[in-house]
Amino acid sequence: MKIINMLFVAGLSLLVLNGCMSTRHVLGKDEIDYEKASGGGRYTILQDHGPTGDFNTDNIPEPVPKWEPKSRGGNKSPYEVWGNQYWVMASAQGYVAEGKASWYGNKFHGHKTSNGETYDMYGFSAAHKSLPLPTYVKVTNLDNHRSVIVRVNDRGPFHGDRLIDLSYAAAARLDYHKKGVARVRVEAITPAKGDVYRPSKAVLETPAKQVKGLPAKALPTVSSLSKGSTSASSDIVFSHLQVGAFSAEESANKLKQRLFEAFDTSIKVTIHKQDDGLYKVLAGPFESQGSLAEWQQKLQQEGFGSPVRVALLP
Repeated sequence: MKIINMLFVAGLSLLVLNGCMSTRHVLGKDEIDYEKASGGGRYTILQDHGPTGDFNTDNIPEPVPKWEPKSRGGNKSPYEVWGNQYWVMASAQGYVAEGKASWYGNKFHGHKTSNGETYDMYGFSAAHKSLPLPTYVKVTNLDNHRSVIVRVNDRGPFHGDRLIDLSYAAAARLDYHKKGVARVRVEAITPAKGDVYRPSKAVLETPAKQVKGLPAKALPTVSSLSKGSTSASSDIVFSHLQVGAFSAEESANKLKQRLFEAFDTSIKVTIHKQDDGLYKVLAGPFESQGSLAEWQQKLQQEGFGSPVRVALLP
């Protein structure tokens, strides 16, 4: 049985772009680089910008999420920037947030990131104020549903109410590099030590209609929609909620038990093993789209992340 996932639509916000800020790890202490935060000093380019000419991200590989130890640099907690204190999360497990994403480019290209690596605007990386370094996250543009996996290895952004700063290449993959800021969803990917990450297939949400003999091969998957297409089949019925996906069956069973402890027998939970080896924890089926939406909200409120609507196919 195949599972088709969904992503929902939200608005796009346009703002003016400013720079990012990093820390340097010096003799075991985190030293705040205020020159980078303010945009002066050793950065010879005053106004940040991307590369000149056309830029195509089709041939740039996304990083493959894997377990990594925390870097020595960039994880001091709390740390202070411009009189404000920030705390680094002990773990990125279960982290999901929505907010504004900006990008940083040529001005910081070749300079050190917070964890001591070299920033490459042509790679898929990001800066975040509180996620442990490094952390892999999936970032989705809520306006066009384009997604990219990036590796967070820097601190920032500290301008305004932005959630995350993406590298120029990542912003281009999400198609907001010419706009400066976009509304995004950020979801942490935290493989256990030894686990192999496998992305799940996904399609866009559409009005629910009854499936009548539609062959599975006719349903679009992430591979056919990842280039920014916004046309998904209107015949898909989203009957379940995917609460989690794991490479280890034991982890899936633990989540199933947590769901039973939280909701007793009021919710049906099943585990489906997919062809890609993942064990997916599904809640449902639900009798109506209204009931599905109510349970989606209830699961979020009880701390089960952001469950994704799914359709089961034979």
